[in-house]
Amino acid sequence: MTTAPSQSSTSSLRKILVVDDESAILQTLRFNLERSGYAVCTASDGRAAISTAVREQPDLIVLDIMLPIVDGVEVCKEIRKHSAVPIIMLTAKDQEIDKVLALELGADDYVTKPFSLYELLARIRARLRRQLPMEMQSREEPLVAGEITLDPARHLLTVRGQEVAVAPKEFALLWLLMENSGRVVMRQTLLDKVWGYDFEGEQQTVSVHVRWLREKIERDARNPRHILTVRSRGYMFRE
Repeated sequence: MTTAPSQSSTSSLRKILVVDDESAILQTLRFNLERSGYAVCTASDGRAAISTAVREQPDLIVLDIMLPIVDGVEVCKEIRKHSAVPIIMLTAKDQEIDKVLALELGADDYVTKPFSLYELLARIRARLRRQLPMEMQSREEPLVAGEITLDPARHLLTVRGQEVAVAPKEFALLWLLMENSGRVVMRQTLLDKVWGYDFEGEQQTVSVHVRWLREKIERDARNPRHILTVRSRGYMFRE
């Protein structure tokens, strides 16, 4: 990893939790993130990561999958019980199964070690910007479909009268499906509008996020009523 150039940022109050048991990585990331205008807190084992996440309430977490005491798998699962904070997983193995596992655990993105510092910083900035489809940014009225209400102005999802925590990509994905209720939305369209960049394992990325949404909005995620799969094409939302 090399040192990233200093730059001004509107993210000066954004807090990032970096979790890794390698002190050199922690020091390098802290230095470069602070230089880029972020507040940084760190943890070097899984147990400390969980307690720090609860105490500090970071805006984003960079989480190594291989950690002592409690591994990154369990840390991610525990954090996802009470928070939709964006999580970027660090995995040491350049294998598709590890990338898919990171997403299935509830991570929003992953970076394979050894990683490019510039790439990681770019992904962090992209996650923190929480860029949503332009159509969604201009909409003020909530989308309502029976027991589901999606309010873009407040970034709020309500299901059967209860607020449900969703990550930014899940929110944008659900918005696109609801906005096109009754019509098939192709997987590539979802990728282009929600992710907006090339991502290895693209089709799996959409499938994993759809599964998370079903678990949050469907009465029976195994027999979905609202988000339907249209084989070989994409997905369709139905009220």
